[in-house]
Amino acid sequence: MSESMAVRCPDCGREHQYAAPAYPCACGTPVAPPLNRRAAPVSVTHHTWDEDWVTVRCGSCGRADQWPHPELGCSCGTVLRVPVAGALRPLGPGGAPHPSGAPAGPRASFRPVTIRTARDAVTAVALYLRWLGYRDIRRADQRQPSGIGLAARGVLAQVDPSVRPASLRDVECLWLTAMTESTDCVYFSLAGYANDARDRAEGLGVSLFVLDLTGTPQPVNGAATALVTTGARA
Repeated sequence: MSESMAVRCPDCGREHQYAAPAYPCACGTPVAPPLNRRAAPVSVTHHTWDEDWVTVRCGSCGRADQWPHPELGCSCGTVLRVPVAGALRPLGPGGAPHPSGAPAGPRASFRPVTIRTARDAVTAVALYLRWLGYRDIRRADQRQPSGIGLAARGVLAQVDPSVRPASLRDVECLWLTAMTESTDCVYFSLAGYANDARDRAEGLGVSLFVLDLTGTPQPVNGAATALVTTGARA
């Protein structure tokens, strides 16, 4: 856990004590974005990928990775983006991976992010993909019929935060898009999957995960279980 600092809401004036959450680097070291005590927080009116993520270098292994930009919800309803100090510029789609091209050493235990909003679900999946060993995670270029697409080197992921089970069409659309890009595909759903969607995913080799509200993806078919075991292919 990083050192806490006082954060004052610019809208209502309430003061909060805040410490940025730490996430595990590929080497296993907890990494937290350093907070800027001299800068004031700003209200968040909308989210964009570049503003939602910040690149921070691990103090142990020197690896630079993207992590969620620290945010704090005030009781007045305002969402505050907490300023960070010494962070690198976002890597973006063309960002350079770690020289090794693969995680350093065995994977540490995954640390989930509690899901309260659709944005939290995307954050949880992005962190999980990084935990699996995927790099250069970004918003997908092609939009799917439902949910939010994420892309990384070697994989296309679909995040479905809706309250209805993912359908056969949802799974097939993801698979077809992945085939045009010659990449693997993974589906993450909060509400699970229709029976025919599961059957079709088994035949196509699509990895299916269910997200619980703790932010921990659970594999629900053989392809997903194999992915958890092996991690991303280098």
